Amino acid sequence: MAPAKGTSQTAGGPELSLFLDMLMAERGAASHTIAAYTRDISDFLAFLAARNVRAPEASADDVRAYLAGLADRGLAPASRARKLSALRQFFRFLLGEGLRADDPTSAIDSPKLGRPLPRVLSLAEVEALIEAAKQACTRAAPGGPRGRAVRLYALLETLYASGLRVSELIALPADALAADDRVLTIAGKGGRERLVPLNEAARLALEAHRGALREEGLSASPWLFPTGDGGQHLTRQRFGQELKALALSAGLDPARVSPHVLRHAFASHLLERGADLRTVQQLLGHADISTTQIYTHVIEERLRRLVEEHHPLAQAHLSKRR
Repeated sequence: MAPAKGTSQTAGGPELSLFLDMLMAERGAASHTIAAYTRDISDFLAFLAARNVRAPEASADDVRAYLAGLADRGLAPASRARKLSALRQFFRFLLGEGLRADDPTSAIDSPKLGRPLPRVLSLAEVEALIEAAKQACTRAAPGGPRGRAVRLYALLETLYASGLRVSELIALPADALAADDRVLTIAGKGGRERLVPLNEAARLALEAHRGALREEGLSASPWLFPTGDGGQHLTRQRFGQELKALALSAGLDPARVSPHVLRHAFASHLLERGADLRTVQQLLGHADISTTQIYTHVIEERLRRLVEEHHPLAQAHLSKRR
């Protein structure tokens, strides 16, 4: 296989050049993909060279030592996992080409990425959002502006009262409360239905919203939160934009506020006040309780920070470390 232009000078030697040629010729890899593979594999091959080892002779222990060195240098698990993925592709190529008898990465587990903790607003911050939405309703001019303000307030109260996914919320049918305005019947992921109770604030906000729809001649829409002439429901993008504008008026950082963050707040605030994990799982519509357990980690992290920031002995310890 003839080396592609520019690959013959690759610092990694002939094996890397052949691999990059294959990526370009057989897989049609883009230039940025080639550059990423070149960086990752060249870094590993430089590590091998320092150990007087070539790629065809590299062992699993060499790969493990390389990954350990990356961790010691402070490289994030996701970055280490990406580099290992590049090495897997490289060694599988060498094995397929007969340049190796085995794949030294086959028995190596990817670095544990962990699961990032969801962003959550405090109760005071949610209350500030709700108060800003209320004030917007009273200040808005009659007609369309007031209708949009009332809609946003109803969306906010309903979301924080129910923890619905934003896709579930905006697509609620107009008759969602026809049977009983105290609960919503939600068709969630995988066609699983669940009942979600509504508090008094959400019920009143929704009633005001439906009244505004009648005033605007949109009561015949099939959607609870219609837009335009009522033929379509509000989009998640539009709801997100309105929510960020509301956050700004409430004195909050818009980057920290989104419909999904309010779903997180619903779950974590319930758990903080003694709700059991299984109930919160059912309310959120999680198929697996392990998905819900992430919120217990949020609470633990918040308590840890609280102690570190306010406990006198913790403060003294931090002062000594500095």
